[in-house]
Order: sequence, then C-alpha cells, then structure tokens
Amino acid sequence: MKRLFVVLVTLAIILTAGWWMLRRDDISYTTLESVYSKSNSRFLKSGKDVEIHFTDSGPRDAPVVVLVHGYSASLQTWDAWARKLRKDYRVIRLDLPGHGLSRCPDNDSIGIEQFVETVDRVARTLDVERFTLVGNSMGGHTAWAYALEHPEKLDGLVLVDAAGWLDAPGEGESDPFIFKLLRNGVARSVMKDLDMSALIRSGLEDSFYDPAFVTDEMVDRYSAMSRAPCHRDALLNLMSGATLRILASEELLGNITAPTLVMHGDSDNLIPVAHGQKFADAIPGAELIIYPQTGHIPQEEKAAESVADLRAFLAGLHAEETPSDIVDPLDIAPQNGG
Repeated sequence: MKRLFVVLVTLAIILTAGWWMLRRDDISYTTLESVYSKSNSRFLKSGKDVEIHFTDSGPRDAPVVVLVHGYSASLQTWDAWARKLRKDYRVIRLDLPGHGLSRCPDNDSIGIEQFVETVDRVARTLDVERFTLVGNSMGGHTAWAYALEHPEKLDGLVLVDAAGWLDAPGEGESDPFIFKLLRNGVARSVMKDLDMSALIRSGLEDSFYDPAFVTDEMVDRYSAMSRAPCHRDALLNLMSGATLRILASEELLGNITAPTLVMHGDSDNLIPVAHGQKFADAIPGAELIIYPQTGHIPQEEKAAESVADLRAFLAGLHAEETPSDIVDPLDIAPQNGG
C-alpha cells in the first residue's frame, strides 16, 4: 500500500506539473487587435464598452451581403470571398460573440438566439434594411434561424455546410477528435486553460479535404483568438450543448420564404453532406451545390469556385441593381490580414 501511495502521489505531481506547463493565460484584446484587426475594422459598442467586431466594405448603394462564420472561427474565413465581392456588393462581416475580436455580452445565454440578435443589431446599426445572409456551419444555423425570425429583411439566404439537423444513427462518428473531447464535461474543465494548439491543428486538418490548407498562421490565429478574455468559457458553453438550440425540421424550414442557395462539401467530416440535401429538400425552391473533394469550409478550400456560384446566385437576385463600374478603394488599398 505504501508503494502504491508513493506511485499515485508521484503520478499526481507529474500530471499537475504538466498541467501548469501547458497552462496559457488570456491574451488581451489590445494585443489581438494589433495583430488581427483589418484596415476597415469597426466595433459596435454598448455605452463605452466594445462588444462586436465587424467590417463593412464595398459601395454604400450596392446590394448588401452579410457573412457569418462558424464555431471557433472568425470573419477572416471569408477573406477570399470578400475580395471577390466588394467591387459589386456591400460586404459586411462580423465576429459572433465569443469569437474573433468580439466580446462576450452574456455567456450564460450564448447560442443561436443570441447570434440572431447580434446579426440583426449590426444590420440595424448600419441602417441596412435588406440583405442576403450567408452563414457557414454554426453561422449557417444562425442564418436559417434569422430567415425564420426576420423574413422581411432578407433578399436571399445562403447556407454553407450549415448546422442544425440532429445526427442520424451512425452520423457524427467522423467528427474531429477535439470536438468529441470537448463534449465531455470533465475534459472541458481540465482543458479549459491549456495550450490547445495541437488539437486545434488536428481539428482544422479534419475540416478540410486537403489538410495542406491548414497553415501555421491559421492555427496561431484560431489559438490566439480562443484565448481572448471570456472566449474559452463561451466556446466551452457552446460545445456543452447547454445553451438554447433551435433544431432543424422539415416543418420549420418549410416556412422559409427567402430564395435559398445551399452549398456543401462532399467530404465534410463535421456535418454530413446528407444534411445539405436535407436543407435543400426542406426549404421551398432551394438550390443545392455539392463540391467534390471538399470539406467543411468551401469558402476557403474551393474559394474561387464557390464565390463564383455565389455571385451567380446574387446576380439572379439583383439582375438590374448591381453596379458594375464602381471601384471600392479597399480593392487597391493594402489590408492588414487579407
């Protein structure tokens, strides 16, 4: 028994020492903004407190496109699309609460309902009355929930590997290891303050068909932004499933009236391509595009092809509205971070 006690104490010391070695402090918003803000970054405030980070580029009188990222991501995921859209469209991108450079107004209620209100708040602040809403993954979940709550405000809806359906038996087995791990309450508590870079890299590599898309800069960005004050709590709350959720169903989605384009990678390890088909079948008149050899993030992995499809969809919505000869100064001005 004495030997067993010594072994257990030694093991506890080793594990505690390892935990402290891997522990990482928060990174201040000032530091993060110096690295990841863009030349056209703006911040929505509540009183004197900054809350939501967003960008707003393109002609002021052009049709508006609002882009919403997915879980643990940031508005940088839309860099390639924004460069191709902002000549002819007003492009608004935002970091959802608890993501990117946005703060966490209320982590206890973080979830789709809060995100829907955030999108609407940004639109109202900018006096944008109608727009096409685009969302990837959790941002896609936000987008279709917004379409149900504010149908009068949407010209169109674009769902990119959108979330919202419950997994059928056998689905979800290919989820990245980091997501499986974070669904465990004990693991979340232990890992909350640790260096997650290796797991973040693994999760990102599982999100692409071609893992070569994952760069050191991408891993560093995801890791750094997850360490913003309050972000780790927000991300873990979302992963716990304890926050309010709005689940997709044929009956619910049948109420969407906005013209809809559904995009989905055929090799998405996070959200099965069958879910993209389910969205297309449930939403009246929806168009479906499936990208071969593509993972969870087509706007990055198939940037040129997917944005061309988006532009074709937008052209159909705004056949006589889109300006073709207005040059946005941001097309020629250098930008920090893309």
